[in-house]
Amino acid sequence: MLSKVHSAGLWGIEAYPIEIEVDVSGGLPAEVVVGLPDAAVRESRDRVRTAIHNSGFSYPDDRITINLAPADVRKEGPSFDLPIALGVLAASGQLDPGRLEGEVVVGELALDGSVRPVNGALSIALEARERGRRSLLLPAANVREAAVVEGLEVRGAESLAGAVRHISGEAGLEPVRVETEELFRTAGRYPVDFSEVRGQADVKRALEVAVAGGHNLIMIGPPGAGKSMLAKRIPTILPPLTLDEALETTRIHSSVGLLPKGEGLLALRPVRSPHHTVSDVGLIGGGSKIRPGEVSLAHNGVLFLDELPEFSRSVLEVLRQPLEDGEVTISRATGSLTFPARFMLVAAMNPCPCGYYTDSRRECRCHPGQIRNYMSRISGPLLDRIDIHLEVAPVNYRRLSGGGEEEDSAGIRRRVTAARSVQRERFGPSGVYCNAAMTSRDLKKHCRLSRPVRELLERAMEELGLSARAWDRILKVSRTIADLAGAEEPDPAHVSEAIQYRVLDRKLWL
Repeated sequence: MLSKVHSAGLWGIEAYPIEIEVDVSGGLPAEVVVGLPDAAVRESRDRVRTAIHNSGFSYPDDRITINLAPADVRKEGPSFDLPIALGVLAASGQLDPGRLEGEVVVGELALDGSVRPVNGALSIALEARERGRRSLLLPAANVREAAVVEGLEVRGAESLAGAVRHISGEAGLEPVRVETEELFRTAGRYPVDFSEVRGQADVKRALEVAVAGGHNLIMIGPPGAGKSMLAKRIPTILPPLTLDEALETTRIHSSVGLLPKGEGLLALRPVRSPHHTVSDVGLIGGGSKIRPGEVSLAHNGVLFLDELPEFSRSVLEVLRQPLEDGEVTISRATGSLTFPARFMLVAAMNPCPCGYYTDSRRECRCHPGQIRNYMSRISGPLLDRIDIHLEVAPVNYRRLSGGGEEEDSAGIRRRVTAARSVQRERFGPSGVYCNAAMTSRDLKKHCRLSRPVRELLERAMEELGLSARAWDRILKVSRTIADLAGAEEPDPAHVSEAIQYRVLDRKLWL
């Protein structure tokens, strides 16, 4: 007897349809799995047999052929256990095959018949809806994640026996509904706040500008100046995620099993902070089974690289494509995958090997050659892709012990959100989401420069020896400063402030 069960596989962060055919026929007992299965799929035979026995059903003592179609696509992972088990029960007459029609099923089975969670549930739900399927049956642990997809009945099974009772109509599982607005409203809050930062008013202003325009940022200062403390608070002033951004971000984290347990949707922007020993594959993505890297996990959020010169130069150089294009393409013999990687880069570094080159309180022990070698670990092309270079000085005792009130993150975030709203209206459906993503054409259109501004930029280019890319960065940052001020066009004051945020272009750092 032949049965068919609809399922789905995962390729990168995208789901694709899989049809599982199970045939139980006479002959010597044997189990054959065809359709390019990997080791985890081949091992499902033992898991499925034991789970069926321990769930109170009979495993047929016949020849069982399991085909995973399409046959020319490699199938990976244990998520086909549950649909294979249901197919075996249907093909052996213990379940009506007709009741499986229209149902998409995924899930890993434990030996006792319980259903374990799988990766990529959100992508699978989106793919099922696109195919016009009416119902999705998956592990109960994944149900809230998949239920954010509207127009699809999502049900969670705790066990194989429960799934069989639902399919047979004996005890149906109720579809789960998740209100996305409620998820955003009840999202957790950050444990840190800018009100805890004493002094550093100029640095806070620069961070506000960076976040308002989505600009990449690097902070340079001696140990103890507060670089890491400030970086940890940047997410608290980011604008709220939109639903589309949340779905996109959740898909990436779900595909690698990083979605927090019980969470249906990532309602806060992600923050990734890899150690400086990370490999280029860990940062960009790839591997034998291609998976997204840190730049994609930081999509729509922040990628924080502390002690930037300590990262391998080859690792830093692979950042060029995602910083420029907002995505990363990984090509292998088995295929090519493109992952989204639109993030705000925040980097921190010491000014020299000992760390005290710019510290007025401590003497630097490095000679000029050591400082140049240290700074040269970061290539010019990479620095050109960072809009704001910011010097962070230590805070003196008077400011630390002052009793004045510091502005909290909520106040800064309101200004940032207002500036981002202006940018969304300006760019419309063009695909440009913030000032940092403007193209040269957008700059000409939205940054009309007066004569005083042109003269100021000309002097800056001559004195600082700025590159053409640095010119663009200054214009983008000045456009953001003008947006925060509610100005129609950047004026000399806005451009002057933007030029001040190019610390590494000055001769002091050569």
